[in-house]
Amino acid sequence: MTDVKREIERKYEAADGGPLPGLAGADGVADVVDQGVVELDAVYYDTADERLGAASLTLRRRTGGADAGWHLKFPVAPGVRDEIRAPLADTVPEEIAALVRSRVRGAELVPVVRLRSARDVRHLLDADGALLAEASVDTVTAERLNRAGGTARWTEIEVELADGADPAVLDAVEERLAEAGIRPSKAASKVAEALRRTGGSRPRSARAAEPVTAGDHVLAYLREQREAILTRDPGVRRDLPDSVHQMRVATRRMRSAFRAFGSVLDRDATAPVAAELKWLARELGTGRDQEVLADRLTEALDAVSPGQVTGPVRERLASWATARHGSTRGHLLGVLDSARYLALLDSLDTLLADPPLRKKAARKPDNVLTRALAKEGAKLSRLVTAALALPPGEDRDHALHEARKRAKRARYAAEAAVPALGGPARALARAAKKLTSLLGEHQDSVLARQTLRELAAVAHAAGESAFTYGVLYEREEQAARRAEAELPRRWHKARSAFPR
Repeated sequence: MTDVKREIERKYEAADGGPLPGLAGADGVADVVDQGVVELDAVYYDTADERLGAASLTLRRRTGGADAGWHLKFPVAPGVRDEIRAPLADTVPEEIAALVRSRVRGAELVPVVRLRSARDVRHLLDADGALLAEASVDTVTAERLNRAGGTARWTEIEVELADGADPAVLDAVEERLAEAGIRPSKAASKVAEALRRTGGSRPRSARAAEPVTAGDHVLAYLREQREAILTRDPGVRRDLPDSVHQMRVATRRMRSAFRAFGSVLDRDATAPVAAELKWLARELGTGRDQEVLADRLTEALDAVSPGQVTGPVRERLASWATARHGSTRGHLLGVLDSARYLALLDSLDTLLADPPLRKKAARKPDNVLTRALAKEGAKLSRLVTAALALPPGEDRDHALHEARKRAKRARYAAEAAVPALGGPARALARAAKKLTSLLGEHQDSVLARQTLRELAAVAHAAGESAFTYGVLYEREEQAARRAEAELPRRWHKARSAFPR
């Protein structure tokens, strides 16, 4: 069993053996209470090629202190990390291992450095005696455990915000420390400093050069999306809000780039990877579509007058949403642990390490990317025109859904081209997004009506009134008609943004 702690802290360089400056009187700090010295012993783990460190993740097994156990830290923002904690064990707990599986895959997690710290702790309290922050002077001894490396010793100051406290106290403490000549640490973490000091650390890859060719721009975009998939994976496993959606969007963006920029990347080589991305997006969509529907139907029910609600509609809807979420989540976790998913991640790495570039990839991006966007616009135009020519009904619903998928592809292609084409691509991305949103509203109404028919049938079989489901169905039908009426105007604006 794991738990999560949001860690907000700042680290500072300190002279060996130097005392902590007086902090009482800093804005909000009424008293500083000595908590004594705590001995901490932590072994940090990573793969042999330091994949976790490259992703700014830290994994350790620590003894001593009140939180002994396994700790996995994810960056959230500068100075903010989520720490996932699991009880002490001889090996990495499965709950922790799963959260780094997309990075580690088949590689072994091995000890890379050991840190032993003597932590001299002070509690910073407000006038009521409530804890504001914990300040400590850490005397650290580091020992490199893999590769050729040695030992190192240094002292640093760490200030961690207490749960629920005002972050402004950190600014006040930092100001007091600055007055004493103490500066923020250049290292992002203790383990990063340890690796630097003990030597033998694998050098980080150099900063990527600025994109020049059409191929450079497309590959830069693809690498961003690959990283987005890897970054979102732990959030999906932790059931964090919007994580499934954002991971699914990254898969779609990659597929869109493969298709839209076929003049840059050989489609014969990217097609197998695109097919696997489509599979992953479909698996992710099972849970995401259910979340969207549950929220939409709940909001619609809230908008209905009480007199139009007959029977346990809200309870049945909540039960449906909970049951569907539980089943889809279990399935999704199985997908992320599957050999097929991990093989997909390997194939992405292989493709991006040795991309199947075509001749046009070496050209300047302006003409190549502009022509690709023009082709996307022409294909979208044919779909929208055909859909609008159909009478309302299932055939039009299906045609509009196909147009929506194409509009998303055009939007993502435009986003990929923004660094090269600037304003015109940005304007196209905005116009395509608005078109996609309208078509998405229409498709959501289609799915909502299907679900309402199913729920009404279940309610009727249970002897309940189906009246409210009919009311909601009519509202969804009206929403679809409004979207269809607005489509010609929205499409006219989007079409004018595409290059000719």
